[in-house]
Amino acid sequence: MPLDNVRDMSLSRIAMKAELLDAETELRLAYAWRDERDEAALHRLITAYMRLAISMASKFKRYGAPMNDLIQEAGLGLMKAADKFDPDRGVRFSTYAVWWIKASIQDYVMRNWSMVRTGSTSSQKSLFFNMRRVQARLERESASAGETLDRHQLRQMISTEIGVPLHDVEMMEGRLSGSDYSLNATQSVDEEGREWIDALEDDSAQAAETVEHAHDTEQLREWLLSAMAALNERERFIVRERKLRDAPRTLESLGQELSLSKERVRQLEAAAFGKMRKSLEHQSREVHHFLA
Repeated sequence: MPLDNVRDMSLSRIAMKAELLDAETELRLAYAWRDERDEAALHRLITAYMRLAISMASKFKRYGAPMNDLIQEAGLGLMKAADKFDPDRGVRFSTYAVWWIKASIQDYVMRNWSMVRTGSTSSQKSLFFNMRRVQARLERESASAGETLDRHQLRQMISTEIGVPLHDVEMMEGRLSGSDYSLNATQSVDEEGREWIDALEDDSAQAAETVEHAHDTEQLREWLLSAMAALNERERFIVRERKLRDAPRTLESLGQELSLSKERVRQLEAAAFGKMRKSLEHQSREVHHFLA
């Protein structure tokens, strides 16, 4: 059943006029869709139970989502139910569809509640949709008994009542306390006030660290150039081709170019690295002695 570009009021009127299916007709339509992919049977089945989908969608208006969007999500859940329904199990389609409709609406509400993912586990999902109701009941019961619950006691009772960890209750309490705010919003009513983003810690490198890193990099570059200068031309060529290229060359390809065996190229490479290591160690000792 197409749901796009249909206003919720007109869709509601269409749903209210839809036929009421008896069990036998419902079963026949379900078999026709499952076994023959009869789209006319699917349309008739969906239309008949769109009233149920709209009724369930209306229960979620308090979460601030547009009613038309909730109805569309309910319709999508209804179509998923029709696609997965197995009439051989002896269950009425309406009973089976309730779970899919509710799941589709709840997923939509949680996706759009906050840019921060609100709940990813079944316990967090249960908290999101039941915490306020349970909290209100617990507060009414304590007030009737003449008791006063502090925030920690109330969280503990909610945790026990819903069967979720205490830290999930504390997290969800923050998520439900209000909607998202822009980091570019000012911290005061004054338009010239500082934005919230200005209060975030800058985790990028500080000026001193940047200067120190640049100095160390330049020092290392000078040491490497000095170490390379101590090599003969053939050794420098081998080091460049083996270590300084984006795609290092193989010992075999260098041997062919230099008319040397692969083993000889390896020996020359090892000797060059040995010279460079001694040069770098000598320079580092000099720096250490200077700083000592």
